[in-house]
Amino acid sequence: MPVADLIRQVGIFGTDVLPLEEAGTWGCSPDQVRELKQLQEENGRLKKLVAELSLDKAILQDVASKKWPGPR
Repeated sequence: MPVADLIRQVGIFGTDVLPLEEAGTWGCSPDQVRELKQLQEENGRLKKLVAELSLDKAILQDVASKKWPGPR
């Protein structure tokens, strides 16, 4: 069932329903939306950093676990 039909059936009129952008992202102020976007970007950067450091650690542990020949 299309959303428009469902809305009419429930008794909500088109003027009562605003697109997400017009509704201020479900009641958030523009400052809150901006802060959320900044936090999401920072979270992405931090996740990437953790992934890179985890890979570096795994490589170093693999190299350290190898049996190396003694001094010549």
